[in-house]
Amino acid sequence: MTRFARSERQGLCDTFERVGPNAPTLCSPWLTRDLAAHLVVRERRPDVAAGIVFPPMAGRLEKVQNGYAAGDWTRLIHQIRSGPPPWSPTALGRVDEAINTAEFFVHHEDVLRADPHWSSRTLPVDLQAALWGIVSRAARMQLARAHVGVVFVAPVYGQCQVHADTDLGTVVVTGTPGELLLYSFGRREAAQVELSGSAEALTAI
Repeated sequence: MTRFARSERQGLCDTFERVGPNAPTLCSPWLTRDLAAHLVVRERRPDVAAGIVFPPMAGRLEKVQNGYAAGDWTRLIHQIRSGPPPWSPTALGRVDEAINTAEFFVHHEDVLRADPHWSSRTLPVDLQAALWGIVSRAARMQLARAHVGVVFVAPVYGQCQVHADTDLGTVVVTGTPGELLLYSFGRREAAQVELSGSAEALTAI
């Protein structure tokens, strides 16, 4: 099985090494050291990682994450590059692929696209296909509260309705699977997609 989670993990670490610990990211105000710390805590500190989705633990999470961010940059990258610890469910290849492919792809682009001189990567067809397999379920969760219907179209790969039609109409979002994934994860200004629909629907989305 091709391990896209692994290849994006390694690619992100290569980019971290190239840009250094104080480069901007699309997750502003985080710098690269903050994003790297987030990835380490998410994967290696389940005792505090729940704060990512559980607000009462957010303060503890921030304190621990800031501690990692202030640490040695080379060690931080090594902790990401070496992969999940043996006790983590994502140490299993299929689980890693299901959970981390989108995570590392999106965060890799968070670093690349924060550079004003960035240029688009040419993604392998099989990676785009894997991302398309993730897009529909990710977008349904991320766009669950949309006020309009939303249809994603990826030429060659297919189309899917990710939010039901409403009285305000439907917006069609067209792009490659990778760009649609970025759009669904909230990177709307950075995602290279085309939106079509009524003026009312486009305003509402």
